[in-house]
Amino acid sequence: MNLGLSSLQKSKFINYNPEPRPIINYTEIPNLYWIAGFASGEGCFLVSISKSNSNKKGQIIQLTFKISQHCRDKKLLEMIAKYMKCGSVYSHSENASVFKVGKFVDINNFIIPIFKAHSIQGVKQFDFQDFCEIATLIGEGKHLSPEGFTKIKIIKDRMNTKRKYPKI
Repeated sequence: MNLGLSSLQKSKFINYNPEPRPIINYTEIPNLYWIAGFASGEGCFLVSISKSNSNKKGQIIQLTFKISQHCRDKKLLEMIAKYMKCGSVYSHSENASVFKVGKFVDINNFIIPIFKAHSIQGVKQFDFQDFCEIATLIGEGKHLSPEGFTKIKIIKDRMNTKRKYPKI
């Protein structure tokens, strides 16, 4: 995220006057292909496994789709949430806003069908495929068996920053 010059840099460039950043007035999301392209660059398909006292197994699996942006683009994220008919937008920090979909029913009924019909591009496509595989296992109740849970952990451990790509 571009936060401008650091304090040290500003002290070295005392005559520097940054160009003001324009306010962008978003009017509409063009279509789901636009959202798929935006998600290909800025989205994240996450799988988390955390402790849970309310679950018999003591652990819970959570699927999450997120798009993070500078707080100046919070309205854009709100428009995406409205267009997709799921998720919520919140301020993550002073400088960041997040569109997040975490309900399994929304992941299964909106996010996955949208991105299967309007493809995620680039290497993020591999994370989306793994995300879909885990959603299928959960939907079939296989996450409740030790074997299914282990399979989900293996898939999760090859996603996002843990993914290994062949050297070119």
